[in-house]
Amino acid sequence: MTDTPTTRTEVLRADEISRALTRIGFEIVEAQKGEDDFVILGIHNRGVPLARRIGESLRRTGATDREIDDFVGTLDITMFRDDLAQHPTRVPYSTDLPPSGIDGRTVVLVDDVLFSGRTIRAALDALSSLGRPRNVRLAVLVDRGHRDLPIRADFVGKNLPTSRREAVRVHLTETDGDDAVLLERPLTEEETR
Repeated sequence: MTDTPTTRTEVLRADEISRALTRIGFEIVEAQKGEDDFVILGIHNRGVPLARRIGESLRRTGATDREIDDFVGTLDITMFRDDLAQHPTRVPYSTDLPPSGIDGRTVVLVDDVLFSGRTIRAALDALSSLGRPRNVRLAVLVDRGHRDLPIRADFVGKNLPTSRREAVRVHLTETDGDDAVLLERPLTEEETR
């Protein structure tokens, strides 16, 4: 079986990703109306470095004086996914909550791409097994549309209209060695001639 030829377009460069995450951080603080009791949880895999970067941006700009580990953590959703039957072999990651926990706090879930909404549904299930937040918000680097579930992001780096045939690839220095968001589109038969 041969791979389908694709074309790649860079839709966000490293500097644009950085600006988007800084803006998301400010939007989170603004939505809190001065309250500094929020927790940011990155969803494994690429949501983790994104959450950390948002937290670092908030510290750097003086939006919070808390230490990163006091308000940024990680969330593993492996056992809450609805596709375990199709892909049963998965390596669970760790869930690391800040010392203050999540009970009664605003929790901001962070992920790289919002697509069907199924990952976020699993994250909500995982979160409810850990405690009872006051409310939950969602921050994503890219919202590409095509929801299967009624889920929307509160904070978005870039809205990127796509077709279902296209793929959005997020590269981060921490996981891939570089920062970029790429849109991959299969070439049509005519384009491959």
